[in-house]
Amino acid sequence: MLKSMLVLAAVAALAVPMAALADGTPTPASTANQLCSQQKTDMGAASFAALYGTNASKSNAFGKCVSKNAKLAAAAVTNAAKTCAAERASDPAAFATKYGTSGKAGSKGADKNAFGKCVSGAVKQATTAQAAKVASAAATCKASKKADAAAFAAKYSSFGKCVSVAAKTK
Repeated sequence: MLKSMLVLAAVAALAVPMAALADGTPTPASTANQLCSQQKTDMGAASFAALYGTNASKSNAFGKCVSKNAKLAAAAVTNAAKTCAAERASDPAAFATKYGTSGKAGSKGADKNAFGKCVSGAVKQATTAQAAKVASAAATCKASKKADAAAFAAKYSSFGKCVSVAAKTK
């Protein structure tokens, strides 16, 4: 009896996330992963590892990046969903035309598909902009460190601190 209850609880726990993803909207976790992948590509592996890695080999950089950007990703998904909901409420027909559907017009599935496309597009735009901002800041810091390592060390305690400060000004 207890065993069957545990199995039932496990199946129910797995069903909730699947139901949440049914409308095609991105999750904060997938958004943070995409943001970090984009940053790693834009910055290059060495700069990415220097920015996020905290262990001796810097092999934990990707996980640290995802952890650091989790709140940003959650906010991006929430803001995109709010923006898309407002756009859909203001003119449902134009919303459906703009974002397309993969279901019969007027059906719930069609609306969810259009909403998911809207949210995905807005999240991608936000994360691409953030990744570009961090990559640009990293390039600035790399050039600054190369130009005068002593001044760089005196001004910033680490490469990550420099990137953090530079990204805020961009």
